[in-house]
Amino acid sequence: MSILRIRCSPRGLESESYRLSELILDRLAQTGPAEGLDIVEFDATTLTHADSDYAAVLAAREEPAADGSENGSLLASGDLIRMLDEASHIVLATPMHNFTVPSALKAWLDHVVRVRHTFHITPQGKVGLLADRPVYVAISSGGTFSGEEARQPDFLTPYLRHVLATIGLKQVTFVTVEGTARGQDLLEAARARAQAAVNRIAFEIADDAVPA
Repeated sequence: MSILRIRCSPRGLESESYRLSELILDRLAQTGPAEGLDIVEFDATTLTHADSDYAAVLAAREEPAADGSENGSLLASGDLIRMLDEASHIVLATPMHNFTVPSALKAWLDHVVRVRHTFHITPQGKVGLLADRPVYVAISSGGTFSGEEARQPDFLTPYLRHVLATIGLKQVTFVTVEGTARGQDLLEAARARAQAAVNRIAFEIADDAVPA
């Protein structure tokens, strides 16, 4: 098993979401069943959008037989889903762009939310196929979208909670650094609040069951 980190910011290792995800990984590395696990890194900004072959497979009524010729989005999708299967903990490091997920994270979701692989369609709706496991989402935002000082809407957290549940991932914890564009003093205060939030979830990590 491993800890899978998906990085979604165009600022890469200089981003606030990456910095926050480092705090989460530090706590995971020191606490409970995540101690000693390898960290698998994936940079979602390297993904291209789903291609026509991938769209055709998703639209088919039945899954075509795999013949080893998969390439493009089909090949990437299979690899990304295997990463999820092998991870006991998932850390998403993402900015908020225009009130919602950035295009890189949306591209990753489009590759892993895949009918007949990570969810089934039933008469009652979509049913996730992945074993549930903890997901920690490190969010950075130039503005403020939560609490009494919220000045913008939040379409990121409800969307992520719903789409991850669609594939079976329901243990989702959000940690945020908000107001990063409001000056250094407010940024440092936001970082301190995020650190405190990470410290509070550390004790929950120890009780999480590692999927078989």
